[in-house]
Amino acid sequence: MFETEFMRLALGAGAVVGLLAPAVGFFLVQRRQSLIGDGIGHVAFAGVAAGILLDVAPVLTALVAAVLGGIVIELLRSRGGAAGDQALALVFYTGIALGVVLISVAGALNADLFQYLFGSILTVTRGDLALIAALGAVGIATVVFLYRALAGVAIDEEGARVAGVPIGALNVAVAALAAVTVALSMRVVGILLVAALMVLPVSAASRVAWSMRSSLALSMAIGLGSALSGLTISYYADLPPGGTIVLVAAGVFAVAAFTSVARGRS
Repeated sequence: MFETEFMRLALGAGAVVGLLAPAVGFFLVQRRQSLIGDGIGHVAFAGVAAGILLDVAPVLTALVAAVLGGIVIELLRSRGGAAGDQALALVFYTGIALGVVLISVAGALNADLFQYLFGSILTVTRGDLALIAALGAVGIATVVFLYRALAGVAIDEEGARVAGVPIGALNVAVAALAAVTVALSMRVVGILLVAALMVLPVSAASRVAWSMRSSLALSMAIGLGSALSGLTISYYADLPPGGTIVLVAAGVFAVAAFTSVARGRS
């Protein structure tokens, strides 16, 4: 497996995304915003469609659209008077409708589009890996640097506000991090499955973790293990990489949930 360059590149990209997606998803789950990755994913779909229509790199346009979508969701939720689920639904449906229209105008309903919807990690180039690694490193470094503040907001937002923590800026930062994660992850698991990689490792870790820090660390370990194991299985079993990665993460969640229940009964 390691003798082929495309698998080495795929494993590298999978490792970065496997670490970043749960790290960012951890704070979304703590804030009960697990589906925000899905919503931003649909905005990213509109960005991909715009890139195809304008003959611009779809990853770049998806990144821009996802960041703007994430910020709009947060602004609607916090300042526009819209409830969080309503803001998410608004951006969710607008994004996918815009994507459908742009794809129709571009006449691009083909295999190139499906690689963004379902992932195409085996076509990752050296340039793609360099971009994923650079943005992934920035994302993880941001999570580490802002961990205490983000954890405080996740535990008690009103208490953090009273303490002078810049809630608005942190919420926008989380939305932007989620958007970057979605844009990077769509080459690995696809837009339709990216939210699962942000949520499932976190949900699994929360069943067996003993503290908030351990939950974050375990989430990232499970995400990394799921990405590498899923790619290995898909290579030898000739299965779709994105779906296999998510199924491995779902299996880990099932084991963690069973372990948690068994431990509670003992």
